Amino acid sequence: MTHPIDPTHPMWFYDVGSPFTYLLLEQHDKWPGMPFVFTPVVLADLYRHWGQLPASAVPEKRVFIYRHALFRAEQLGIPFKMPPAHPFDTTKVMRLATALKADVACALEIFRFIWHDGRDPTTDEGFAALCERVGAPDGAALVELEETKEQLRRNTADAAALGVFGVPTFWLNKQLFWGEDALPMVLYCARTPNWLDSKEVKRISTLPSGLKKDS
Repeated sequence: MTHPIDPTHPMWFYDVGSPFTYLLLEQHDKWPGMPFVFTPVVLADLYRHWGQLPASAVPEKRVFIYRHALFRAEQLGIPFKMPPAHPFDTTKVMRLATALKADVACALEIFRFIWHDGRDPTTDEGFAALCERVGAPDGAALVELEETKEQLRRNTADAAALGVFGVPTFWLNKQLFWGEDALPMVLYCARTPNWLDSKEVKRISTLPSGLKKDS
């Protein structure tokens, strides 16, 4: 039996394939003091839902993203080491996070395995090491349970229904905040939620497109 996400709760949507999600999680001590529900999703499925190409599909953009992630890590003083190959299929790891109902501590260990230690979680050996690290000796079996697969699919579908289009994404006061660099905005809106109701924010939130649709 799967469980729907509860949009009345603050949530944090994540996928381990995103280096910026790792960097944001390492700044957890700066987050608003709210009980964010950690919600694993599959970023590739969100891209498919919205008809987006992943950033890695553009060669020069892919290179820039890796350089930018390293630069941000160095600026923030966060240890950072890319895994052996990227992008990689995150589905199995996201199933593990789903099955374990990963909290902050568990999610940190998963992310650090990939982005701090630079390990590959997609090989049998790497996945076994990851399971051992998070105290899940039965991890290989957990990720094959139909309930686990269905819950992750539901998380992703429910996230898309809320408008989630990428990771990391905060859901706070029924609003989306996307990206590692959105943390200052999240903090401000947590303190001053009525900013989103200001006249100018409302105006720009409903601007029409100036592009003509294809006939």
